[in-house]
Amino acid sequence: MNLLARAHFVMGAAEPAQFPPDRGSEVAFAGRSNAGKSSALNALTENGSLARTSKTPGRTQLINLFGLDPERRLVDLPGYGYAQVPEAVKIHWQRLLEKYLETRQSLKGLVLVMDIRHPLTDHDRVMLGWCQDSQLPAHVLLTKADKLNRGPATAALAQVRRALDNEFPGTSAQLFSSTARQGIDEARTVLDGWLGIES
Repeated sequence: MNLLARAHFVMGAAEPAQFPPDRGSEVAFAGRSNAGKSSALNALTENGSLARTSKTPGRTQLINLFGLDPERRLVDLPGYGYAQVPEAVKIHWQRLLEKYLETRQSLKGLVLVMDIRHPLTDHDRVMLGWCQDSQLPAHVLLTKADKLNRGPATAALAQVRRALDNEFPGTSAQLFSSTARQGIDEARTVLDGWLGIES
């Protein structure tokens, strides 16, 4: 059985003190608001209601943790870069995000979700730079790949991979579409490797 399909909601943390015990292995999902992060999580876990999707960017306001087994978790980080969120809320999210990323010893990798039509924003580059500095593996999902024809999608992937090779060596990238079920197996292979899941 696909262990990712066992994902279940454990808790939402609004403050660092609420984080669960720092043991085992975690993979975090990050990305700009409305890039398709929740939809990607739902597709990878075969659970359409695991992570709440919304037409309103900035809906994820907590760090949401999903358990796979007692020692493995997926983590849904607050979306970033959405202007219509109050400044005080943005600052709180940023501090919460920084505290999580800087302190979690169980964090084994970061999946960075980008809309294929708007990849590598300034916020994305900040996240990737942090991963480089922390020697944390990162994998990019270029979501909504079904919105482009095959040729332009392939060209966009090649362009992003070139940029990653130049700026953030070692970071991998792939096409992904939760709607078209594209790239799910490829992404699961990355997650399985980070989480130590036997295939």
